[in-house]
Amino acid sequence: MRISVAIDGPAGAGKSTIAKLLAKEFNLMYINTGSMYRAVTLKAMEKNISSKDIETLCSLTDSLDMHFYNDRLILNGEDVNDKITLPEISKNVSEFAAIPEIRERLVKLQRNMSEKYNVIMDGRDIGTVVLKDAAFKFFLTASPEERAKRRYDELMSKGIEVVYDDILKDIIRRDYIDSNREINPLRKAEDAIEIDTTGLTIDEVVQNMVTYMKDVLKNVD
Repeated sequence: MRISVAIDGPAGAGKSTIAKLLAKEFNLMYINTGSMYRAVTLKAMEKNISSKDIETLCSLTDSLDMHFYNDRLILNGEDVNDKITLPEISKNVSEFAAIPEIRERLVKLQRNMSEKYNVIMDGRDIGTVVLKDAAFKFFLTASPEERAKRRYDELMSKGIEVVYDDILKDIIRRDYIDSNREINPLRKAEDAIEIDTTGLTIDEVVQNMVTYMKDVLKNVD
């Protein structure tokens, strides 16, 4: 059977880290859909294209060549993984990701990938929109304070000076935007397994998911 895994949840819930580990465990292609929206945001900001200029944004998105190599996003031949995780991109990505025309283009690209390979994707609407028929669906969450601390530690470890309170405010703001946008808002798919990662280690969360998936696959075989 073709394996497809959908992981949804708010910013900082550990989706990307956990998805990468599951990808290695089950030999899946990891597709970080959030990185794709961040890539559009990065290029739009570099070219000073407003989120209101839909036509120009669509042309920009259509011109971008994106693929993943060793879990890192290659954009037009350049590894932009470090650039797209900068605070300035994080502050603006929800605004660009809420644009229906941009979502339509990237969702189509993501679905095409899932039809060719065994994949695992994480984002905001994977289980509800992109991979509605995924064999496995998970919804990861954690308290805003826990998610802010994780993002703070991550950025500080990279030598990026940030203020915890600013990150917490930004996460709360992004939660509101992602959950209340008109098109494909963040929500748990009815058939998704919800996991609150607050207070849990990455290894604990991954092991729970691995055990569940192996049990299901064993019964399928």
